Amino acid sequence: MLGNIGQELTDSQAMALALNAARCGQRGANPLVGAVVLSPENRVLSVGWHRGAGTPHAEADALAHAHQAGAYLRGARMLVTLEPCNHTGRTGPCSHAVAEAGISELIYAYADTTAEASGGADYLRSRGVQVSHGLLEQEAYELNARWFAAAGRRPFITAKIASSLDGFIAAADGSSQWITGPESRADGHTLRARADAILVGTGTVKADNPQLTARIDGQLAPRQPLRAVMGHTLPSHSHLAAETLAGKVLHLATRDPRIAAAELYSRGVRHLMIEGGPTVLSAFLAAGLVDELIWYRAPLLLGAGRAAVTDLGVDTLSQAHHWQLDDLGLQPALRQLGADTATHLLLTDQQGTPAPSER
Repeated sequence: MLGNIGQELTDSQAMALALNAARCGQRGANPLVGAVVLSPENRVLSVGWHRGAGTPHAEADALAHAHQAGAYLRGARMLVTLEPCNHTGRTGPCSHAVAEAGISELIYAYADTTAEASGGADYLRSRGVQVSHGLLEQEAYELNARWFAAAGRRPFITAKIASSLDGFIAAADGSSQWITGPESRADGHTLRARADAILVGTGTVKADNPQLTARIDGQLAPRQPLRAVMGHTLPSHSHLAAETLAGKVLHLATRDPRIAAAELYSRGVRHLMIEGGPTVLSAFLAAGLVDELIWYRAPLLLGAGRAAVTDLGVDTLSQAHHWQLDDLGLQPALRQLGADTATHLLLTDQQGTPAPSER
């Protein structure tokens, strides 16, 4: 996208560039957003995108790149895929940054309807910035359809599976460590570090006795997600049971995925990662609550054992859950990790449109 700097673009071309930039981000607590700054002559001054929760938003990223390049921004225009936020969270309000930079006109594709972040367009108008929206609106919506469905109601939910080629997470005798290789496991820890919380079921605690920490290069990541266990009885001799008593692990004494998601959301969890086991994962899948799926497959065939997914309430082919490859620029939908493959999938309807959430 740096190759576009200095190029003269129409507004539609600039918004398409912003959408492509947005795809360089990563799904999670925040939506995928891209921004393009144009000179008064419609030449590209900078391109920015949001890289994930806690990092600069797309507008701030684009403005920073423009400043670094020595661009003069008074009278410049900005096109962004989502209405600029108007609140202070981990970062400051984008609407204020845009106004203070001297941007004279802003075009956004899709309105931010979340209660905590909306209002950016009205703020910009109050500061004398010309604001319009709706350009490539459908494309911007589809990019974040699952996030929009979850926002303000429940966390964005990522599910992770590590299995054999034929979909087993353990052999017939229960052995499972390790089906996938070290590269896949390291990648899984990177996913953990991005999430606000990790959820497993009591069956996984009993079978694997996990610690659920996030480790990068063998060391504890600076930011650790909340660890949560779903199910009625937590095995008393597990690592997590001891830490639950110390207040370091949340025990959700329910089998209802909606109740679990609501409780986690009330505790500030905006990105939840489900690591299993099959009962918990299948409950969330059957409820239509899983937004993205990361599936690691090892080149092994087991033929029998513990299946990654169990009953989804599907009795006939027409009821099948449909997923599509989710190719996000910096993270291809299909990756080779050592001997394993990782597939990044997004829930869709049968026509390939991101499916609405069951909430």
